[in-house]
Amino acid sequence: MADKFYLTTPIFYPNAKLHLGHAYVVTLSDIIARYHRLVSDKTYFLTGSDENTQKIIKPAELEGKTPQEFLDEKVESFRSLFTALNISYDQFIRTTDQKVHWPGAQMLWSKLVEAGDIYKKEYEGLYCVGHEAFITDKELVDGKCPDHGTVPERIKEENYFFRLSKYTDAITQKIESGELAIVPETREREILSLLREGLQDVSFSRPRNTNSVGIPVPGDDTQVIYVWCDALANYITALGYGQDETLFKEFWPADVHIVGKDILRFHAAIWPGMLLSAGIPLPKKILVHGMVLSGGKKMSKTLGNVIDPEELLTEYGTDAVRYYLARHISPFEDGDITREHFKDAYNANLANGLGNLASRIMQLAQTHLTEPVKLTFTPYPKGYTDALEKFEVNRASDMVWERIKALDTSITQSQPFKVVKEDLERGRELIAELVRELAAIDLLLEPFMPETSKKIIEAIMANKKPENLFPRKD
Repeated sequence: MADKFYLTTPIFYPNAKLHLGHAYVVTLSDIIARYHRLVSDKTYFLTGSDENTQKIIKPAELEGKTPQEFLDEKVESFRSLFTALNISYDQFIRTTDQKVHWPGAQMLWSKLVEAGDIYKKEYEGLYCVGHEAFITDKELVDGKCPDHGTVPERIKEENYFFRLSKYTDAITQKIESGELAIVPETREREILSLLREGLQDVSFSRPRNTNSVGIPVPGDDTQVIYVWCDALANYITALGYGQDETLFKEFWPADVHIVGKDILRFHAAIWPGMLLSAGIPLPKKILVHGMVLSGGKKMSKTLGNVIDPEELLTEYGTDAVRYYLARHISPFEDGDITREHFKDAYNANLANGLGNLASRIMQLAQTHLTEPVKLTFTPYPKGYTDALEKFEVNRASDMVWERIKALDTSITQSQPFKVVKEDLERGRELIAELVRELAAIDLLLEPFMPETSKKIIEAIMANKKPENLFPRKD
């Protein structure tokens, strides 16, 4: 029986265009999902949009649209980018979906109430709209949120709270025992340090009169379920939690939540607390990726270093962008991209590397072989599978390019174009060996560059030179 594998991306705020960081996390997730499908795991891949948010109110007003019109347009642009990146998600969840998401989110709320973990109190605190969270004075830098550079609002209101403090020890134990693994270890240490300070109870609702969007609190229409309580529930509501739980029973617990470091606390503290309260198993792993920088700095319009993923896709193509994100950005720390480095990597490793290699070998095959080479399935090398099981997609892609380089060197040393003239049969055997190694490399490329992998294997099966896969960029 095939193993199951359930992975999720964060769900994205549709208040603005998706940027390269978003493109990175969905591509990273897609590579991992495609690998698991290739090794015959029954795989379910979830992404989506976090729409019950105050963040969309002002942008919608500025564009003269209703919140729903604004959301529909932005979500369409998300889907369009994911299509351009060849993202093979199984479901795109929207938290405004009253049929798919709301019943499960309200069911989860009711479970927290049953556990005695929801209570009402008046609260005054600093509210950061960017985080959609209350933050403390000690988190501020020069009176501003360090992540958003904005001065938080001081808000006083009556909300429902979740007894997160009750679960500090239980969450600590789950992480320390490895039952809930946080990858990489630096992020595990970060969250354990937070847990040692003791978790505080968190606001889980907002008054409806100050929050015009959101899911009504069961039994109290004057309040809406607060964004993080609502958003985190998507990982189980997408599987039918609270409704038809067939998928939930099959795929939960999640094998991995893939998130950015800025939302680690929500996923490694609040979410486990909610699940423990509701009696639901915890996810197995949380993979925390870094930021995608440009020239060592956070991308910003002010610095003029913003790189639009759509522009890269238009200029270089889907698989070139996937290649760069997979190989040149580490899943575990901040990565860097500049237009110059992207072009250099493209020319060296795709145009002059993979593309040239496939062209040379298949030109030899087309010229000297009378029929396509018979292929046998070659198992995935252990180092490659180990790397992908550990989410080390950059290390796995390095291994592929080591094979590409070695095959290139082999052609230079064996000189099949000369051998075939001196000894036709020996030359044909040599060319067939090169084609078989190209096919083996192609198999390893599939999760990273599915379109290119398909073109190369089709060329091998037809015994002909493929089209110019990666035209050189001057």
